[in-house]
Amino acid sequence: MLPDYLAKAAPNPMGKRAPWYANTAPSYAGIFLWIAFYRLMAGDTLAHGSLAVCLAGLAAAGLLCYCLYYLVPAMLGMKTGFPLYVVGSSTFGAQGGYLMPGLLMGLLQIGWFAVATSVASEFILKGLGMNSQPGGAPFIATGIIWGCLMAWVGAKGIRYVAKVSLLLNAIPLLMLLIVFFQTAGGIGRYHVPADRDNPFVAFTMTLAIVIGFFATAGAAGADFGINARNAKDVRWGGLVGIALAVLVAGGLPLAAIAGAHGSGLSQGFDYADVIHSIGGAIGTAMFFLFAIASIPPTCFCAFIAGNSFATMIPGVPRVTSTMAGAAVGIVLAVTGVAANLILFFNIVGASFGPICGAMAADYLLSGKRWAGPRAGINFAGYVAWAAGFVVGILPFLPLSAEVKTYVQPAVLYSFLTGFVVYALLAKAGLQPKVVEMPKVG
Repeated sequence: MLPDYLAKAAPNPMGKRAPWYANTAPSYAGIFLWIAFYRLMAGDTLAHGSLAVCLAGLAAAGLLCYCLYYLVPAMLGMKTGFPLYVVGSSTFGAQGGYLMPGLLMGLLQIGWFAVATSVASEFILKGLGMNSQPGGAPFIATGIIWGCLMAWVGAKGIRYVAKVSLLLNAIPLLMLLIVFFQTAGGIGRYHVPADRDNPFVAFTMTLAIVIGFFATAGAAGADFGINARNAKDVRWGGLVGIALAVLVAGGLPLAAIAGAHGSGLSQGFDYADVIHSIGGAIGTAMFFLFAIASIPPTCFCAFIAGNSFATMIPGVPRVTSTMAGAAVGIVLAVTGVAANLILFFNIVGASFGPICGAMAADYLLSGKRWAGPRAGINFAGYVAWAAGFVVGILPFLPLSAEVKTYVQPAVLYSFLTGFVVYALLAKAGLQPKVVEMPKVG
């Protein structure tokens, strides 16, 4: 007997699919244009290497995200018409799919919701010239109001956000260009602090930050793939929406920070400091506009979390589970836990890197197709995930500074570990038998 989330699954028909430039590319580009992606990136990258090294890291990271994390889930979605929680039942089993990737995706979306609420609350208060520190009364009040409102919209009115998301995504791109041109004159005068110069750290941390940020979105490529008509749509949607978008959305703010240093406008590595250094009405307006541009990420995180919980725990009403998850996210935001973006990116990468690796191995071993749900729990997938997760959290373990330098990008190594371990266990015969899906229609 298949669980309800599989027995009742219906593939997305071809008639409801569209070209890559109408769905996949703009949706993924919007993810990278969100300020949470690039705001603190420079502190672990540009602070240790030249702009050229960081741009090379962005280009490499974009291609790795496309090839390793996105392509297989998106192909599975396109070929089957099924979303992630269905196609993942091959790698983790029909019963095992409840937890991974099902509920795990929902739990991590609560974390992303917290990040979005934290960023929006801070930028609103900066625009108002008020205390924007987490834990303060203004921050708590703003976070509660923002979080509750966005969670409710995500649960009840996400279709309205989807209609304006493309327009809202254009706002941060315009802001990035304005800040870039305001600071471009100083780019050539930027010099890495002598006591911090380490191109290896700059390059590998660029990979770690980008891939960690993208890991859950890469696995969700299956959900994007169900809207693709063919393999060409999958490839072009990823190349433009991921590989190119990473370079643009990551490169412009890094260049602006380098230019601000070279021009003497700011010596910080927080992109918000560069915005503040511009000053005047433009700087104030930018804080509000970046907050407005956080509406789609906040709502979509709440929507995806609610969708995950409603699918895997159908006995709990969707609105109830969405608002309960949002309450946890709001607490993480207003207490300042969600403000440590780079740490969160690494945790996400450690969690979903081996999931993507195991799914890639399963896909290739099955002849580049979806094998179908496997009975019970597929322990090959779970062991591969556990091994990859351990590798992914190596930077958080009590290791020497030199060792920690060379365990990055841990998120990439966690993917490779998940891939290799799954392939070995599958070859050893540890995959359960495939259960036939019911015929639709």
